[in-house]
Amino acid sequence: MAAPRSSPVSAPGTALRGDLVAETLELTAVRCTLPHCLTAAGAWTLAFPAPGRLTVHAVLRGTVWLTVDGAERPVRLDAGEAAVLAGDRPYTLASGPELPAADTPPPADAPPATDAPPPADASPPADAAAGPFLHAGAAGRDTVTLDARLELDPAAEELLTGALPPVLRLDATTAEAPAVRWLLAQALGELSADRPGASFALDHLAPLLLVQVLRALLAHGGADAHPAGLLRALADERLAPALRLMHGDPARPWTLAELARAAAMSRTSFAQRFKDLAGVPPLAYLRRRRMRLAQHTLRRTDTPLSAIAASLGYGSDSAFSTAFKRATGLSPRHYREAARSAPDFPARG
Repeated sequence: MAAPRSSPVSAPGTALRGDLVAETLELTAVRCTLPHCLTAAGAWTLAFPAPGRLTVHAVLRGTVWLTVDGAERPVRLDAGEAAVLAGDRPYTLASGPELPAADTPPPADAPPATDAPPPADASPPADAAAGPFLHAGAAGRDTVTLDARLELDPAAEELLTGALPPVLRLDATTAEAPAVRWLLAQALGELSADRPGASFALDHLAPLLLVQVLRALLAHGGADAHPAGLLRALADERLAPALRLMHGDPARPWTLAELARAAAMSRTSFAQRFKDLAGVPPLAYLRRRRMRLAQHTLRRTDTPLSAIAASLGYGSDSAFSTAFKRATGLSPRHYREAARSAPDFPARG
């Protein structure tokens, strides 16, 4: 692992400057865990407990009926389609909409309950027992699905707060469905083939999956279809000029009047619209943005605390430390030490 570098705090570089979602994603951490390939034939049904993580399913072959606990009706997924689950409810996969509930699937590292080889389009190894393959029902592969779970840090979770329904279906004709299928196949192949650099590849496939989920959410009825939250605010064209100012120069002591002027709105209208869409007032959003930048810098660089404080607009180390601890529960120094001692340490706050 390369030694952390020292650099001033600034928003990470984005290929397309002004892409507010991309600038926000650059401050997040996401991991892909437990990619699976499920093969099935005949009449079958499998019940899964609430995964506790964002879960993405894609159907490569056949038809699957997905029932999420508490939903009014099952969701039919045909070949080429995908679904995103919020992960907070148990769910069932089945060959039909009204089959009785179900067997618990075997462990992720167990061989499928059939001698049939795993599907070539899922990129499994030659020996099915070597990878995370599941099988349900009779022998055969009438149905083939892929799935994975995304472990999000709080900065990534913040993007999805309130925006994700229990299940979001991606029709095969959407731009996101084929990308999701390809990314899941790659994740499964990396996990099961034991090739050099597999963990590095998985770490980089996970953010791409999250991007597809966010795009699907924004396309699903538009930003106005979602409740207040960061994703809705970032997608709002009227707020975009003010958000770009805060992202571009987070150290500046922006006033409500300056931000409202950039959005071509009165202070009252701007403040109300911002809070309605983002769920927090504009200056509270700016403080949160500063803390995300500080966390990102503390995890990845050796930048002195005094430099971080100055680059984020704090007049002293103590003022920065007080604000950081109030937001995260840890002092900047303790946060950095915890992040260095545990690479998977989450970005709290």
